Amino acid sequence: MKTLIDLFKDYRFSFAFVVLLVILIMALLSFFSPYDPTLWYVVPRDLKPSSEHLLGTDSNGQDIFWQATYAVRNSLTISLISASVSRVIAILVGMIAGYKGGTIDRVLMFLGDSLLVIPLFLIFVMLAMMVREHMNLVVLGLMLSFFGWPWDARLIRSMVLSLRERDFTRTALLSGTGTIKLVLKEYMPFTMPLIFSTLINNMAFAIGLEITLALLGLVDLTIPTLGTMLNWAYFSHAILLERWWWILTPVILSICMFIALYWLSVSISEYLDPRTRIQRVGA
Repeated sequence: MKTLIDLFKDYRFSFAFVVLLVILIMALLSFFSPYDPTLWYVVPRDLKPSSEHLLGTDSNGQDIFWQATYAVRNSLTISLISASVSRVIAILVGMIAGYKGGTIDRVLMFLGDSLLVIPLFLIFVMLAMMVREHMNLVVLGLMLSFFGWPWDARLIRSMVLSLRERDFTRTALLSGTGTIKLVLKEYMPFTMPLIFSTLINNMAFAIGLEITLALLGLVDLTIPTLGTMLNWAYFSHAILLERWWWILTPVILSICMFIALYWLSVSISEYLDPRTRIQRVGA
């Protein structure tokens, strides 16, 4: 309880918590939507926001509010798949490379560095075009996760290299502590802030890249996401036709999600960092 109170004293965490709570509620509301998100012309077209249609309707005859609930849910699903799978890869590669060193370290870092130096955006575009017919939330999430781990694995490796040279590592090894127990009990508390931070940052990365691919028309546009909502609004000339409620809904939701995820990452990482915790206790 005290931990939550301390976190809410940080305005960044408070803002992020409120925004993400609203977004999560919107995502849950999608399960109670009265409309099928894949059907067109289920409501009158191009209506302004009203009590009947909170965010108005678009030129496809869809209620924007309920489309937004599906879009938020699907974008979060993609980002969670991408971030979770890439975290598993990053932790395994970073821990093994940092602790083992030698040939294993060089091979793993060579693989990671190879993915870092290639133009990822062009690779994403090429892969999206190749699997476009089979593109869904899971496929897109896994595709993003495969390229989301190299930099984070290098960061984890650097921290493990530092921890491996500290006195408590030698003490643990001399006392007969196994490798797995050493990593989980001694190294994980130090690396958790970094892991958590990169998890949230990777979620924002996945959402941003999904929006980019959707604007290029390289995803299934029948699946509502923040990116596909922007695609339909942009190519239906919502700006020129002054249908601001249509274009601003995904834009504002995207901006709020990016800011909230970033501030959540920064605030919780600072709180979990053992060094800043010692400074707070000392202060």
